[in-house]
Amino acid sequence: MSATRPVLGVTCCNRPFGGESAQVAIDRYVTAAMRHGDVAALLVPALPDLMTAAEVAPRLDGLLLTGSPSNVEPARYGDPSSGDGPFDPGRDEMTLALIKEMARLKKPVIGVCRGFEEVNVAFGGTLARGVQGHHAPDDAALADLFAYSHEVALEPGGKLARAYGRERLKVNSVHYQAIDRLGPGLTVEARAPDGLIEAVSADNLLAVQWHPEWATETNPDSRAFFALMGAMLRKELEE
Repeated sequence: MSATRPVLGVTCCNRPFGGESAQVAIDRYVTAAMRHGDVAALLVPALPDLMTAAEVAPRLDGLLLTGSPSNVEPARYGDPSSGDGPFDPGRDEMTLALIKEMARLKKPVIGVCRGFEEVNVAFGGTLARGVQGHHAPDDAALADLFAYSHEVALEPGGKLARAYGRERLKVNSVHYQAIDRLGPGLTVEARAPDGLIEAVSADNLLAVQWHPEWATETNPDSRAFFALMGAMLRKELEE
């Protein structure tokens, strides 16, 4: 294990815990990224009142935007409706600012599920809510939620198509929201059979709607995703 491995920032959520609020990053995001991306990691609190993205971004080699039960507040993408919670305003504030700051510094950003949606909002896009056919029944057990899957078609010549060397992937599907209007500056990397955008990219950025951090030990495609992330942090890829 090299002492000079790149340092990945991993976003936290604000979650209730024993009557208090806690900073939470689910282990599977952190361990999958560290193990299969060969990186060190630091958790980034969603506490924008106590620190700024400009303080944090220069100290990171890359950023992982994790999934979460919470949704981006609709007002963040210009929708006046109340939307469907739960919401995490502190996370919204911190991550949207971090995405922009990392882009300014030309440092890699990787998004997963909520992180994918945050990327689109940060780039000026919008989200669709109440998406059907991309989620197991509400009462499904955790393992069954992540067993629900479909194929995605990879865009020819895209980052994912080049990394995987094929046209399609089978991915899990655990989301009720999706990209509505694509943010300017983002490129589509993959689509579901119903046409929904499932992955996007930009310079030093890659985000997916699915969950590659789930059961990575039994899924070589998921391991390859985090290997690609590690290569981005080590600047081993040609853009």
